[in-house]
Amino acid sequence: MRGYFAVGVDGISKPMNLGNLLRIAHAFDASFFFSIAPQLKLADAQSDTARSDGALPVYAFRSAAEFRLPVGCRLVGVEITDDAVELPLFRHPQRAAYVFGAERMSLSPEVLAACEFVVKIPTRFSINVGMAGAIVLYDRLISLSGYGERPLAPGGAPPEIPPQHQWGAPIVRTRK
Repeated sequence: MRGYFAVGVDGISKPMNLGNLLRIAHAFDASFFFSIAPQLKLADAQSDTARSDGALPVYAFRSAAEFRLPVGCRLVGVEITDDAVELPLFRHPQRAAYVFGAERMSLSPEVLAACEFVVKIPTRFSINVGMAGAIVLYDRLISLSGYGERPLAPGGAPPEIPPQHQWGAPIVRTRK
C-alpha cells in the first residue's frame, strides 16, 4: 500500500483515552501521532503498554492555529455531523491525518473548519475515542490494502480452485 497516515486528537483530557488511541495508532502502523490543544501531557498517557511514544513521532500543537501537516496530507475529521460521510461510503486518501475530538466534546470549530473531509461511524450514539480510532483505521486497512472482495459464503477465504485436469497417455487394453 502506498501512502501514509497519522492519528491525532483535538483537546483530549483523559489519560486512558490518550494512551488507548496512541497504542491503536502504533498497532495499525501510523506514521506519526499528533495532539492539538491537549489538556494533558503525553507523559500522562495511560494504558499504552506498547510504549508507542518511543516507536512513532509525536507532535504536540498548542492550538489549532499552530497545527501543521506535511504537504499533500489531507485532514480527515471523525465527528458526528449532519453532513459527515458515513465511514463505509468513504474513500480514504492515500496520505491522510485522522483527527478525533475530545471526550464529551466535539472537534473544535477551528479544527473542524480545517478538515478537508468529515466522516462518521454509523452507530446509534457516540463511542469511546479509542474504539472510534480502531474502527476508522481498520476500515482504512481493509479498503486500501488490497484484500479484495470478501467471500460470498460465511467463513474464511473462498475454497481454492482445483488445478486443471492433466490428461495422461491413452490406456491401451489388450483383448484376450
